[in-house]
Amino acid sequence: MIANRTVLSLILLLVYYHGISQNPIVQTNYTADPAPMVYNGKVYLYTSHDEAGSTWFTMNDWRLYTTEDMVNWTDHGTILAYDDFDWAKQNAWAPQAKERHGKFYIYVPITARNGRNGIGVAVADSPYGPFLDPLGKPLISNSNADIDPSVFIDDDGQAYLFWGNPECYYVKLNEDMINYDGEIKKIPNTIEAFGKREGEENPQRPTTYEEGPWLYKRNNIYYLFFAAGPLPEHIGYSTSNSITGPYKYQGVVMPREGGAFTNHPGVIDYKGKTYFFYHNGALPGGGGFTRSVAVEELKFNEDGSIQQLQMTKGIEEPLKPLNPYIKNEAETIAWSEGLKSRENDIVGNFIVSTRNNAFSSVKKVDFREQGASQFTARVGTTHNGNVSMEVRIGAVDGPLIGSLEVPLTGGSDRWELVTVDVEEVTGIHDIYFVFRGKAQSEILFFDYWKFEK
Repeated sequence: MIANRTVLSLILLLVYYHGISQNPIVQTNYTADPAPMVYNGKVYLYTSHDEAGSTWFTMNDWRLYTTEDMVNWTDHGTILAYDDFDWAKQNAWAPQAKERHGKFYIYVPITARNGRNGIGVAVADSPYGPFLDPLGKPLISNSNADIDPSVFIDDDGQAYLFWGNPECYYVKLNEDMINYDGEIKKIPNTIEAFGKREGEENPQRPTTYEEGPWLYKRNNIYYLFFAAGPLPEHIGYSTSNSITGPYKYQGVVMPREGGAFTNHPGVIDYKGKTYFFYHNGALPGGGGFTRSVAVEELKFNEDGSIQQLQMTKGIEEPLKPLNPYIKNEAETIAWSEGLKSRENDIVGNFIVSTRNNAFSSVKKVDFREQGASQFTARVGTTHNGNVSMEVRIGAVDGPLIGSLEVPLTGGSDRWELVTVDVEEVTGIHDIYFVFRGKAQSEILFFDYWKFEK
């Protein structure tokens, strides 16, 4: 029965996502384990990264995406990899990052060279990195349950680290955020705290708690979100008047659906709303080991309880318009098909069109009354002739306002700026960039764009 529900949910997701979707919010890579952070008016979304074609949790690095409108997301590429830690052997699993006193700390689970799971910490002066390992060893090396770290700084300034599968552990962090002095404790794995597990009794897993804890505070109530079992996972939550408990199980936030047998919560407040991040298997080729991050608005009842969520096509209306008269990265995308993100030392991050008729789109682009009559893009290709980019309004087959021929540059390390006239456009529109070419793969490279009067 569960399997049938999962298949039906995946079919519904694919129907939602065809053409008009915003979820999953990243389409150029498989992403999982969302860890959103709000800093200086922007959302920084740190994710793990499932390698394409994976048949296990093949995950080598962590990636960063940002937005100021919750719809158009910019890909900043890899910001840290497990082999940046000298003591690491493999497995770049679920992260979380936090800012404190102008420093940025990212907590990551890694399998060490001795084969034990541990939680490392890396520090940077910028949310974009570079992140460096200050300890040269795991911060937490308690047991093989050491996965899925979640860091929370309370109103009194005390920082806590939560983690664990199949139990939820926590410890108080020192002011420096990279050490602790106290005892590692755990939230008692009781039915009162986490709810009774369905199905066959398992002494190691008596409750719904599975993994992926996420701490959130609202109106002096602490919310402990978690991935809940049995498999496939749903998302549950418990609440307490104290961060260390006792917690009381409150129910399901998001039921089992989405084509992946795991899930992972992340919750933030941003510009007057609360957002719930999760992952599923909704992209082509997606599944339990090739997942994708998505987001919904989270709403509360008057008593503080949470209105249960379903996976939908996502946030459709951006919080603010996009300015077309500045340099916009090609990897700023609301929705795309047939693209992959890449990075190199020449231009940093860029996108590659992998097939004919691939496209990307950005939403709510504000040309204002003054309008635009020219379009500039930094592009390149390894193919000679018949490679072009179309600029369309409103849809992938919407009105064509301009087209440019992509010059042969010889590779992604060689680029040209191309400027073309476009039909004058005013007001607010969704813009689609459609890529045409007869080549079988890697039709063109696209770095950035802007409009001009």
